Amino acid sequence: MLDELPGSRPSVPAVMAQRRPYAITMWDFSWLERRWPGAGYENPARALDELVERGYDAVRIDAYPHLVGADPTAEHELVPLWTLQDWGACGRTRVRVQPALSEFMAACADRGVAVALSSWYRQDTDDVRMRIQTPVDHAAGWLAVLEGLAQDGLLEHVLFVDLCNEFPMDLWAPFLHRDGWVHRNSVAGAAWMREAAGLLRDRFPQLPYTFSMSEEFDRLGEEVVDMHDLLELHLWMAHWTDFYTEVGYHSHLTDPTGYDNLARSGEALYRSRPGYWQAGLTRAVDTAAGWSRATGLPLVTTECWGVVDYKDWPLLDWGWVKELCEVGVGLATETGRWAAVATSNFCGPQFRGMWRDVEWHRRLTDQIRSARLEVPIAPRAALASGRP
Repeated sequence: MLDELPGSRPSVPAVMAQRRPYAITMWDFSWLERRWPGAGYENPARALDELVERGYDAVRIDAYPHLVGADPTAEHELVPLWTLQDWGACGRTRVRVQPALSEFMAACADRGVAVALSSWYRQDTDDVRMRIQTPVDHAAGWLAVLEGLAQDGLLEHVLFVDLCNEFPMDLWAPFLHRDGWVHRNSVAGAAWMREAAGLLRDRFPQLPYTFSMSEEFDRLGEEVVDMHDLLELHLWMAHWTDFYTEVGYHSHLTDPTGYDNLARSGEALYRSRPGYWQAGLTRAVDTAAGWSRATGLPLVTTECWGVVDYKDWPLLDWGWVKELCEVGVGLATETGRWAAVATSNFCGPQFRGMWRDVEWHRRLTDQIRSARLEVPIAPRAALASGRP
């Protein structure tokens, strides 16, 4: 919340005063797009009540900054990203980001749920996202989002801002790679992140900023992190082992072959060598914790821990997936480095087989919220000054 004293620095939002980890979930672009009957979010208040019932106190959502920057209250028609996955709409849909975003955040605030803002830069029929040509353009959409939330008195409920999901994947940041691939750990990648985040810090220094990551973990010791206030890392066993190669899974947007192979032999493969697959997850957690200690930055993980893609489907049982998720939560909470921990990236009402096990969620969220925390989420300026 902005201080009222003229010339004073804005105060750090109260959601950052918490000295224990948040139990966080990812509702991505589903929170707005899945509003048809039975889609899970058609009654946002009920979905949030169920989230709180399961013990979660933070949620990461898409704020659609490119659409807000173009026109926050206009109706935008979105094209489907995929037909196989249950995140977002699997067919064309229409959305108005505002006032829906402020209404959703107000509902979160009423329930004591902190909100992390991110963006998957969903494609609309005008492909507004491709108007982003520079870091200044990138920041402009986010400035429009934050200015709107400030006007509505909602900034104090923002936990952090993730300027782009899994940067620099072309699925989420196609605007970045116009003249060839740009690696995150490169001069060009670092410069883009630093300038875009810097523009937001200049206007809203009380908020923490980052770019979430799911790959390029092979040279972390060389990577410059001065543009990040936290490390939002997406960690799955499947990315740290040869599980997908052995099972024959490929994350295709429309081809069901990978899911067929996963349904046919995924659980059997895991059960044949659970220790081996869990060791891969342990490597992921140890690597992340080591990077956090080396940089002094807190960790957040909102997408995790076993396989990347899953859903309610014939021959797809949730048991072994939940087992891996329990392992991941246990490993992460033992380190003291995670300021916000998810139980999986399937923690939403559309994943009914996972969602309906209320006791499982409560057991894991109790574990998360009672874990020790060595370094909380905060903007760098607050950490440097010792402010809460």
